[in-house]
Amino acid sequence: MRLVVVVMLLTATFAPVVLADVKWEEDGWLATIGLEHLQDGDEFGCYGMPNLAWQADPGAMALECRNYIESRIDASQWGENPISTFTPNDLSASQHTTVANQGFVIHGDNTGQSATAWHSADDVPVSEYDWFDLGRRGGSLEKGMSDIDKISSELDSGGLVNMYWIGRINDATVRHDGDVVDMLSARDDVWFTTWGEAYSYWTVERCYQFDHNLSEKTLMFEHQDTIACSSSAPNAWNVPVTWVANISNATVLQSNLPEMDSDESNLKEGWRQEGEILYFTVLKGKEIHFNLSEDVEYDITGRTKFFNNKSSALTIAGHSTTDLFLWSKRFDGNEELRFTWLISPRGLDEGIAWLPYAGLGVLLASVSGIWLLLKKDALAHSKAEGLMGTINSGDDDE
Repeated sequence: MRLVVVVMLLTATFAPVVLADVKWEEDGWLATIGLEHLQDGDEFGCYGMPNLAWQADPGAMALECRNYIESRIDASQWGENPISTFTPNDLSASQHTTVANQGFVIHGDNTGQSATAWHSADDVPVSEYDWFDLGRRGGSLEKGMSDIDKISSELDSGGLVNMYWIGRINDATVRHDGDVVDMLSARDDVWFTTWGEAYSYWTVERCYQFDHNLSEKTLMFEHQDTIACSSSAPNAWNVPVTWVANISNATVLQSNLPEMDSDESNLKEGWRQEGEILYFTVLKGKEIHFNLSEDVEYDITGRTKFFNNKSSALTIAGHSTTDLFLWSKRFDGNEELRFTWLISPRGLDEGIAWLPYAGLGVLLASVSGIWLLLKKDALAHSKAEGLMGTINSGDDDE
């Protein structure tokens, strides 16, 4: 009985403390449908952790959020390390550097920094710091808030158009605008990409080295993986980059790259020919060959601004994604759109309000249990004394 009493007291004392340490609940969908989205080309980045505040300690926030992602899912099909994160618009430049030191080199969106990237078609990023303030263009996918004409205009003007999506607000499901989705899917001049893909593609402009030659009608090309270029952007992923070659009047007969169409809008390796121009998209460090119809003078003229020579790029950031299933299920039938899911575990702040009452309930139950045990013991002891008295005072038959 003494052992039971001790256990009850300890339970009443420590149960609320243990429950109070639980600040969030992970999204179990990351381990299931998350892998499907990863294979489809989506990206997973950081939104935040419920038990921390960006303003108080952005380094701790970024570190814990990065650990949350890395222990559950890869960031992209092109790289395991997450490099995209939400940040509020009131962090200082030094705080953004602290976040970047945790591996997050893309901060969005509209974060209030002086250096900016893609706030307009002409706001082309020049330095790494520009990506600390990724712009928001095109608005939301939410029905009633989206503007199909504005989105079309932004895409027509070029550059990177960054939209956003929130699939649920509290207990209310947010509806998406199907007309906007249909319009986007019908365009063949747009690269549907993610934050990390766009950034990693951009880094090649700042540093690249390649080798090429033509021998016996075979054109060889390799985007070389050099230490110098890798160290200039160590967090960037190795993504396929589209290069351009002028092969005069020759025709490609065969290649170790797959052939792709001009309307291909999602990042992949492949090649296509338009007259004298050969477009080929290849990973860094991979040697490719083209068997040509004849030996000709050729020229590697550079790389395209966007994948497959698209005139604009579109990203959609899923902000505060605490339930991947609810946020993404309405886009499962769409094969073109790509999302940057800025994920966060579900906070238990609302649930924590009942913890004191739970502790009080446990305490009352424990005290009640102790009282009942003591009462039962007292009754048993009283009966035992009464029985002993009867035996001692009873008649002696002998």
